[in-house]
Amino acid sequence: MPMVASGRLYKREKLCSVTAIDALFDRSGSSVSSTSYPLRFVWRKSGVRKSGVQFMISVPKKRLRHAVDRVAVRRRVREAYRLNRLMLGDVAEMPIDIAFIYLADKVLPSVQIHAAMRKALDKLRDANSEAK
Repeated sequence: MPMVASGRLYKREKLCSVTAIDALFDRSGSSVSSTSYPLRFVWRKSGVRKSGVQFMISVPKKRLRHAVDRVAVRRRVREAYRLNRLMLGDVAEMPIDIAFIYLADKVLPSVQIHAAMRKALDKLRDANSEAK
């Protein structure tokens, strides 16, 4: 059963392994980074899992000082991913780790975050469909 069958996010889609996160941000690794303002996203193919996308969201305290704002942005980014992840298509079955990093200094409207997420997932799909 594909991970994107229903409209909810599952625990298995959460990137929480410290070694996987370290490998994702390792400078000498095979990670690819791109920006779709207000999001920067980093991804790499995972060598551990056989299938499925796992993601994480980071909202730096340096950018948004208030915890309430960071939580609100994290929820908006998570919702944007949940609603637009079907755009990944066949790429969703590949073992990919993704990190979304929020870059803006203020809380932006959901519409802007959704548009940035669509661009990011488009870039990810195109990059991985060419690599097949």
